[in-house]
Amino acid sequence: MTAYKRRQSVLELLRSQPGLRVPEIANALGVSEGTVRNDLNALETDGQLVRVHGGALLNELHQNNLTAFNIRYKDHDPEKEAIAKTAASLVADGDSLLLDASSTAFHFALKLAGRQRLRVVTNGIDVARLLAQNSSNTVILIGGVMNPDGSSVTGLMSQEIIAELHIQKAFVSCSGFSVERGMTEVHFEEAQLKRKAIESAQQVFALVDSSKLGHEDLTPVAQPLQIKHLFTDYGISDEWKTRLGWANIPFTVCGLEIDQV
Repeated sequence: MTAYKRRQSVLELLRSQPGLRVPEIANALGVSEGTVRNDLNALETDGQLVRVHGGALLNELHQNNLTAFNIRYKDHDPEKEAIAKTAASLVADGDSLLLDASSTAFHFALKLAGRQRLRVVTNGIDVARLLAQNSSNTVILIGGVMNPDGSSVTGLMSQEIIAELHIQKAFVSCSGFSVERGMTEVHFEEAQLKRKAIESAQQVFALVDSSKLGHEDLTPVAQPLQIKHLFTDYGISDEWKTRLGWANIPFTVCGLEIDQV
C-alpha cells in the first residue's frame, strides 16, 4: 500500500471512529505504530487533522478548519487524559451516566470503550457519537438549541428531559473552581443544564484540570457539598491540596503514574 493510500485509510478510520488511538489504527491497517505516527504528523502538516495525545482528531469533524471544540480538546490534553483515565475506573457495565459537552468529558468517553450496556445521557454531540458506536450502549442526546460551535445543545427542552431522569453518576467539568463557590461556568445556559443534571444524579464527580483551580466564572454549577469526589491533575499546587482538604472536598490527583487522595 502506498503512503497516500494508507493515509487515506487513516482518514476513513477516523471518520468512522473518531476516538481511535495510534495502536488501534496500527492494528486495523496492519502497520507499525511508528508508521501511523508518521502518517498522522504528515496529515496534520497538510491541515487534515489535529494531533492529540495518543491519536488525532479530524479537522472536518464539524468544518474544514479548527472548531472551538477541537481547540478545547487539545488544550491541557495530557492533564485531561490523566483525569479521564482515573475517573473512568468508577464506571461499571450497565451504569447510567450523565456526561456534559466538555472536552474533558470527551476524553472520559474515550476511556469507556471497554464498558458494555451503558445508559448515557449527554448534551455533547461528539460524546454521543463516540459512545453510540458501541451497539450495547443506549445513548440519549438531549434535545435543544445547537450552540454556535456545533458541539452541544442547551436550552429549556434539555432541562425538562433531564428533570425526568434518574442518573447514577454524573461526570461533569467546568470552566472554573473555587472552594467558596464550587464549580462555575462561563456560559449561563450550560450552567443551568448542569445544575439540572446534578439534581437528577445520585453521585456527582467533578473533572477539573488544575488550570481551572482558583478561577471563578459567571454562574455557579455545583456547590462543594454536592460533589462526591473531585479529580484533578498533577499540576495542582500544595496550597490547593491544603485548600481542598480544609474544605472537606475529597479529591484525587491523577497522572505521572501516581494517584493521590
